[in-house]
Amino acid sequence: MTVSPSAAPALSDAPPRPRTAVVFGVIALVLIGLNLRAGIAGASALLHDLQQVLGYGPLVAAIIPSIPTLCFAVAGAATSWLTGRLGVEKAILLALAFLAGGLLLRGIPATGMLVGGTIVGMSGLAVCNVAMPSFIRTHFAHRTSVMTALYTVTMTTGATVTAVAVVPLAMALGSPSSAVGAIGYLAVAAFVGFLPIVLHTHRNSVRSTAAHISPWPLLRTRKGQLLTAIFALQALLAYALISWFPSMLISMGLSPADSGLMYGLMQLVSVPAGMVIIAIGSRPRMLRPALYLVSVTMVAGLASLLFLPVGLAVIPSVLLGFGLGIFPLVMVMISRSGTSTAETTALSTLAQSTGYLLATAGPFGAGLLFSATGGWTLPLALLLGLAVVQVVVAHLISRGPLTGLKK
Repeated sequence: MTVSPSAAPALSDAPPRPRTAVVFGVIALVLIGLNLRAGIAGASALLHDLQQVLGYGPLVAAIIPSIPTLCFAVAGAATSWLTGRLGVEKAILLALAFLAGGLLLRGIPATGMLVGGTIVGMSGLAVCNVAMPSFIRTHFAHRTSVMTALYTVTMTTGATVTAVAVVPLAMALGSPSSAVGAIGYLAVAAFVGFLPIVLHTHRNSVRSTAAHISPWPLLRTRKGQLLTAIFALQALLAYALISWFPSMLISMGLSPADSGLMYGLMQLVSVPAGMVIIAIGSRPRMLRPALYLVSVTMVAGLASLLFLPVGLAVIPSVLLGFGLGIFPLVMVMISRSGTSTAETTALSTLAQSTGYLLATAGPFGAGLLFSATGGWTLPLALLLGLAVVQVVVAHLISRGPLTGLKK
């Protein structure tokens, strides 16, 4: 299986966009990308402080990092239906309103507001996650690799900047709740920036809808099974690390400030890593080496985190950051997987909703195992085993052609 742009047939279900619409589309893409991990990364960096200030117990502490993936599964499952009713653009605008409102609610210093705001915000985020491949397909039909790379790079950039800045911001504001709530203003900016897209499509009667395709029958196909499997594994590993990596380093003896820097380094490395992986994987017959490279690097990163002393934390931070670079390649595969916008949305819904449901076991299970054992050895050993499984799935998904992925 190859990911060769030159071999792709026309992907778009819509006519070419005028230059102004393209410019607004790029701006909207960047603003949305900046938001899609910022709220998660900001809360992860402050989980220890939030628990100390708000006083919730270990069960709530394990549940909070699991809310994003659970919402991605539940709310994401409804995205195919929602985009069929409203259109891709209006569905994304509604989702951004939920995201902004939920993140702002988290600024109220109460456990209920933290949990409730996270549920509301992550539900909005779920719709954006699933709908964005279809948005890219419709608005940037002949630039899917480039725009997916831009989208994922800005996503990681938002997470990196937030992870590094949120702890100093909490210290400056004197409250971790105020710091995580402030991230909501970035979502407000994305909502405002996306309005011109909705207005343009409404005025020109270009609504990105198509006949609704149910995603669930696609789970019986080889394409649906492998896309779901690779998405679930990379999401489980990513969110376990995004949720707990700073806490892991703190429990191993690193200071909160240094653990935040290592967390930021991991996120920072994932930016060029994603670009490199897309560049490699988009070449003819290079998808398999790209998937192998990034999956094996994840195995090496988890092994180094498990066995190396914490004084060498920079090594697992860099390796794990490179391992996280698989995400943009998976998103490109999803964006190009269908024969229409409706089928792409259905495959995206299947892979992301089912994948995130399975991925919930990552942050939740890791947190519970840490609470039960008092250490990170067992959780890290299990994550290492799953990283090995990802290598196997990467081999299967690149071994033979999947209909719709030779694009």
